[in-house]
Amino acid sequence: MSLHDDAVLVLKGYAPEGPEDVHGDQAELRQAYLDHLAHHDDGMWKACGAGHLTASALVIDPERGKVLLTLHRKLRMWLQMGGHCEPQDVGLEAAALREATEESGITGLTLLPGGPVRLDRHPIPSPCNWHLDVQYAALAPAGAAERISEESLELRWFGYEDVPGVADASVVRLLEATRSRL
Repeated sequence: MSLHDDAVLVLKGYAPEGPEDVHGDQAELRQAYLDHLAHHDDGMWKACGAGHLTASALVIDPERGKVLLTLHRKLRMWLQMGGHCEPQDVGLEAAALREATEESGITGLTLLPGGPVRLDRHPIPSPCNWHLDVQYAALAPAGAAERISEESLELRWFGYEDVPGVADASVVRLLEATRSRL
C-alpha cells in the first residue's frame, strides 16, 4: 500500500465527531484533506505546490503532566514534533513516530492508540504554501531523556497549564484533544 493510500484510509477512519472536535472544524478539515488527496497524486510530498500532508506528534508525559515542545529553528515558535513525510514512511503513523523520535531524541515513544488526535491546516511560505497536518500524540517512556536535533533551537518540557503561554492556538487545541483521550 502506498503512503497516499494509507493516508486516505487513515482519514476515512478518523472520527472527528468525538471529543477531538472540541472546536467543531475537524469534519470539514477531514473532507478537505480527502479532496486534496483525490485531486493530487503527489499530495503527500513537499513538491506539491497546492500543499501537502504532514505528520506530527505531541510528545507527552501524562504521569508528570508535561509535554515536550521544540523551538523550531526556521519558524521560531514552540511546536509539537513533526514534518514532511518521506519515501520510507509506510504510513502516517510511521511518519509521525519517526518525526517525533528524530526531533525529540527520545527512543521508545509510542503513539496514543486510536489514530490521529486532530487535523490542522496552516499556511507556510512558498513553494509549499499549505501544510495539511495529521496530528498524533506520542507517549514518552518513564525516564525519557530528550536530545536536541538540528531542526530545533531548543527542546523543553512544559506543564499542561504553561502551554497556552508559549505556544500558538493549534498546539493548545492539540493538547486539549490529547488530554481528552488520556
